[in-house]
Amino acid sequence: MAIPMILDCDPGHDDALAIMLAAADPHLDLLAITTVAGNTTLDKATLNARRVCTIAGVSGVPVAAGCDRPLVDELRIADDIHGVSGLDGPAFGEPTVPLAGEHAVELTRRLLLDHPEPVTLVPTGPLTNVATLLRDHPEVAPKIREIVLMGGSTGRGNMTPYGEFNIAVDPEAADLVFRSGLPVTMIGLNVTHQALVTPEVVARFRALGTPLAEACVALMTFFGSAYERVFGLPDPPLHDPIAVARVIDPSLVACVAAPVAVELTGAHTRGATVVDLHHKTGEPDNAQVALHLDVDRFWDLVVGAVSSLSGSRAAGSPS
Repeated sequence: MAIPMILDCDPGHDDALAIMLAAADPHLDLLAITTVAGNTTLDKATLNARRVCTIAGVSGVPVAAGCDRPLVDELRIADDIHGVSGLDGPAFGEPTVPLAGEHAVELTRRLLLDHPEPVTLVPTGPLTNVATLLRDHPEVAPKIREIVLMGGSTGRGNMTPYGEFNIAVDPEAADLVFRSGLPVTMIGLNVTHQALVTPEVVARFRALGTPLAEACVALMTFFGSAYERVFGLPDPPLHDPIAVARVIDPSLVACVAAPVAVELTGAHTRGATVVDLHHKTGEPDNAQVALHLDVDRFWDLVVGAVSSLSGSRAAGSPS
């Protein structure tokens, strides 16, 4: 039976591929796509989610806009990586996928309470929507099967020296999620940097020969140029689809149980995920922490998803 899941995202180039994978894989029942401010502003992230659904031929999945700022801090976006639109690269047409008429948190609450079995939440942006849901609607907790999030790191960060972007944008939200008592899996930078979009990967997309595949090529080409400019890495890591892949096939992502704390007050480390891999603190395990990715099988899954989607001609040549 397909696993019911809700994808909470901030598209974002890697979120775009996460949407395609979540929508295409038969092991998943994608109940909704919700958006949050992160890689770009909420309005742009929501437009981008609708654009991706349109070009991928994804219909019947509600898209709802959520929180437009972190719980405490001012919003910081990643336009240096994702461009002015948040999804620079392809020339998108107007989306045909509509926007749901309710807030993402309310939609998620309703779907959780109405569904006959617990639902998996997959947040691939800042955790503001999920934290708001857990804070304001604690009655939904028994209806959440698990939270598989892309965020954090067992080592260095990418927004600050030790803060990964999704966690550092809203540390208070991340702290609430990790302390929720729910099953949490953390897909951090230490594992996502194993999934590099190499020229060989881009060639696999191009070889599919579809408009959707060409849009993926344009997305990954822009993404790669941004990573090379900002980080000196010509092959960008495709972070977010790994969280979806973990739900589809847990054997793709090897994890260990560990205590994870989110630093809230450190002058130099606010937003860092403190992962106690060697259990030095004596704190109880509160997360499964990803350490290793089966890279070849992961790329087979992602490329296969893009191949299986019908797509449309709503995206053209790079802008």
